[in-house]
Amino acid sequence: MLKSLYASNFKSLVDFQLPLRDVTLLLGANCSGKSSVLDVVYRIRQVLVSGIAVEEPAAFPESTLTRWDKSDVQTMALEVDVDGEAFKYQLEVEHVRGTGKARVQLESLTTETGPLFRCERGEAQLYRDDHSEGPHLSVDWKESFLARVHAGKVNKRLERFMDFMRRLVVCKLHPPGFAFAADREDQILQRDGSNFAAWYRHFVQEQPQLAVDLAAKLGTAIDGFHGLRMERSGPESRTMRVDFAGDHGTHSLRLDEVSDGERALMVLYALLGLASKQPFALLIDEPDNYLALSEVQPC
Repeated sequence: MLKSLYASNFKSLVDFQLPLRDVTLLLGANCSGKSSVLDVVYRIRQVLVSGIAVEEPAAFPESTLTRWDKSDVQTMALEVDVDGEAFKYQLEVEHVRGTGKARVQLESLTTETGPLFRCERGEAQLYRDDHSEGPHLSVDWKESFLARVHAGKVNKRLERFMDFMRRLVVCKLHPPGFAFAADREDQILQRDGSNFAAWYRHFVQEQPQLAVDLAAKLGTAIDGFHGLRMERSGPESRTMRVDFAGDHGTHSLRLDEVSDGERALMVLYALLGLASKQPFALLIDEPDNYLALSEVQPC
């Protein structure tokens, strides 16, 4: 689980420290920085898991610098607990103002007993699980080298941390943008939930029981809900259909034909179902959007 977040010189967050629990609710007025908290976690994940350059729009472009902070360096850190072991990840991004250029000044991963990885100004040092020194490399410091590491038998602790980051989900659902068909399986749910059909297609293949549990829970939340299924609609494509049963028989609708609120509920229950079955970090921005008051409490 995520234990804490630190961010400085990121949007409205300056020397900002936030401890986190198993369930944490952020409340505050508009423009108080709630979305920025989730945004910094999402961008760290993009750098670490997707391997994008830190200056890319989805990572830490110059536009994310705090307007009133004159420093050229952004600092972000996450503390994570994985199977009872504490990890601390730190990322410092150095900007060249006015050019759109940025690079990794410092990136490190440590545990309470010692270092697992450190990269400073393009010089990367890997450490084995016992914290003895491994390979030392000169790397491209526009991106995370940790994202490129292929952990071996002597780097299992590092791999546990990276596996946690791959499972971390940050989203702000936008049901009107959900695609109703998928021509592939996606392991990662997009931030806006637009690839829900492709993501559902993946986890149904990986864990069929979750689909059964999800159908049962949605049956109590959506009147007449009977089930979700992926109907073949082309050589590779499958269309998500939502089945209903009621007094007038059964009928089936495409995902885009059900209401925005019903689509939001489907994703929320699917995420909660996954989180209850495996180590999983879930951050949802404005989770009550598109829901009726009576639907918020059951979630």
